[in-house]
Amino acid sequence: MPSKKTSFTYELDNDQQELLLGVMVNGNYRKREVPYSLWSIEGDHFNATLYEKEKHGKRKLCVQGSKAEDFVLYTLEPRVLGGASLGYETVLNPDLVAPHAGGDESGKGDYFGPLVVCCAYTDEKLSAQMQELGVKDCKQMSDKAVLAAGSALRRLLGDGGYAVVKLGPAAYNRLYAKMRNINRMLAWAHATAVEELLEKRPECPRVVIDQFAPTEATIARALKPRGRAAKVEQRHKAEDDIAVAAASVIAREIFLRDIMKMGEELFGPPAEGRENVPAGSSDPRVAALAERMVAKEGPVWLMNHCKAHFRTTDKVLAACGKSRADLPPEGQVVSSAMRTPKAENMV
Repeated sequence: MPSKKTSFTYELDNDQQELLLGVMVNGNYRKREVPYSLWSIEGDHFNATLYEKEKHGKRKLCVQGSKAEDFVLYTLEPRVLGGASLGYETVLNPDLVAPHAGGDESGKGDYFGPLVVCCAYTDEKLSAQMQELGVKDCKQMSDKAVLAAGSALRRLLGDGGYAVVKLGPAAYNRLYAKMRNINRMLAWAHATAVEELLEKRPECPRVVIDQFAPTEATIARALKPRGRAAKVEQRHKAEDDIAVAAASVIAREIFLRDIMKMGEELFGPPAEGRENVPAGSSDPRVAALAERMVAKEGPVWLMNHCKAHFRTTDKVLAACGKSRADLPPEGQVVSSAMRTPKAENMV
């Protein structure tokens, strides 16, 4: 059976907000203190928060927890929303399961490991099978669940049902040295994955991509012939689309397997208590591991294991008495944005 959803977001108008506040205040719930919230409650294995910020006359409501779906079904829909939608999503919006593809990426914010972009195909039958596998946005899944679901998804879809572009650190650093912009790199990778998927599934009429750049033009400019001929939709937080969710799971699974392989190379076979390669870039263990390896193997080690343009590289090299001058040319590339005080870790 498909797993229950544990997270819901709604935009409520003024009338719905008043109805909700009546439910929250008078119901058998515990009030919670949540920053920037108008009101928040904790119920039986769920919490619900109505946020202060108003946009176009509406406020955001977030419901989360193992029994969030029950609250939505039996309280929120009949008493606040005024109609049932949960469980009828595909009836209300047939496009959700109509033949189409979805694209997402993994590894963009991780200092170690590759950047992986996936484009995955679905239709009504495949969407139902994906739901049976518990496919959802990979950020809502444990690594163990992602590894299992990603492997099952790839078997379900077969080689003709998905396309992957994986840039290992060495290739990533070479490409960044040419493009000098992470959004341009992502656009190229997404466009390449879309093109490969459409070559395998030429009947696919539409592709949904989780938008990462400020404007849609970044991806649009990178699309190749088949991508330009198809309808390509870009949306922020598009993982509610089952094809995008499937792409996110496959991309994350492939990323995790590369990180696991790197861990085996550095620390030996998996064992209880064994050190693992840390995720992200801000965890102090990330810089600590990189510093140990630079001290042991030299600065060039970074080029084959890390995304060199991250600011972490400068911190690691400085801690080891080195600088970017000790790296090959592709490791010395720093965009102008990184030199500004308010720059992000990646550009």
